[in-house]
Amino acid sequence: MSEARTGKRFPLELPIKIHKEDAGADSKGLTGNLSAAGVYIRADASLEVGSPVEFEITLPPDVTGGQENVVIQCKGRVVRTDPAGGDEGRGVACVIDSYEFVRNA
Repeated sequence: MSEARTGKRFPLELPIKIHKEDAGADSKGLTGNLSAAGVYIRADASLEVGSPVEFEITLPPDVTGGQENVVIQCKGRVVRTDPAGGDEGRGVACVIDSYEFVRNA
């Protein structure tokens, strides 16, 4: 099997909020690793391969070197799902198509 990943991955466990288009409730989870092109999420969310997904990743000050949390809003697609892994929920790999930093009001 060929390696489809590109770019350096960082093993960061960061809070993530997944917005579902077909359901009113958001899901919460943690990132498993993060790169400029994608993210691996551990969450109790049922996402199908190929489906679009929107999510927010919160970067705490100890990661950014700043004074407060930084939130990144991302849009992407699910490219792989893994079976449930204990308390961590399902693993979901997503490619990031676009993102923007959210300013605190």
